[in-house]
Amino acid sequence: MTKDENHLGILSTFYYVVAALAGIFSCMPFIHITIGVAMLLGVMDSSTGEAPPAFLGWIFIIVGALVSLMGFAYTVMLILTGRFLKHRRHYTFCLVIAGMSCLFMPFGTVLGIFSIILLSKPELKAMFDHA
Repeated sequence: MTKDENHLGILSTFYYVVAALAGIFSCMPFIHITIGVAMLLGVMDSSTGEAPPAFLGWIFIIVGALVSLMGFAYTVMLILTGRFLKHRRHYTFCLVIAGMSCLFMPFGTVLGIFSIILLSKPELKAMFDHA
């Protein structure tokens, strides 16, 4: 096993680790969804004694669901990138997800930068072309 193949294997493992972290963080908007459902069910405000408007509950539910859905989609893309790196396929997809990973601070940023540096090497790109 060459040095570059070893680096790809390690990078693939780190993508799975960051995907697990992203999956955990994607569950956090469930709190907002729960608050939105509570608003729709008419839970009263303790200070005024009346329920908040229904549209506010829907905003909490919709925004929470969209953020959670985007987080889970990102998690799936990270898992796919880890798999593609391991099998040396879909070079462009791996490079794009490496760039997107830079937005997920701090772990995704480190992973994305190392991925871009490693995938920029011509020897590594050749390994993807032959696969």
